[in-house]
Amino acid sequence: MLRAQLGRPVRGAVGIAARCVCGNPTVVATAPRLDDGSPFPTFYYLTHPGATAAMSRLEAEHVMPELAAQLDDPDVAAAYLRAHQAYLSDRAGFGEVDEIAGVSAGGMPTRVKCLHALAGHALAAGPGVNPIGDAALARGDWSPERCVCADPGAALGAPTGGDAVLDAVLDAGQPG
Repeated sequence: MLRAQLGRPVRGAVGIAARCVCGNPTVVATAPRLDDGSPFPTFYYLTHPGATAAMSRLEAEHVMPELAAQLDDPDVAAAYLRAHQAYLSDRAGFGEVDEIAGVSAGGMPTRVKCLHALAGHALAAGPGVNPIGDAALARGDWSPERCVCADPGAALGAPTGGDAVLDAVLDAGQPG
């Protein structure tokens, strides 16, 4: 399923962090160091085609500066800093990588750089953790609570072979 969503082999997946209401993966958790040794700071990686398209549309509509302006509010900035710290803590459970120490994703804690990363974190962590990710999801035209997959539960093809094994491993929380 993940391979079909990404259109390429899955790299460094350690678990499915969020799913669409129909059960399809929405966010994958990725190891901080890939098998080839590359550091990978994006622990929560948005995979659902509808979600990624929605965030791409917002970026194309230049919504990021508007969302970044929310960081002028000290309460939002403090919550965004807490989101950054939570992200780092979540990723640390899968190893520390010196090259990306202190680096989370999406521009946290001071900028808004990638809505895909921020939405992925918001979906994985749940509402109220990442205020900018929450705001991006609220502005988008996709929701994990309203399936827009062509065939719910099998929208991207039923898992078979390696995908079925990978999904089972990821669902069990084992390194994949």
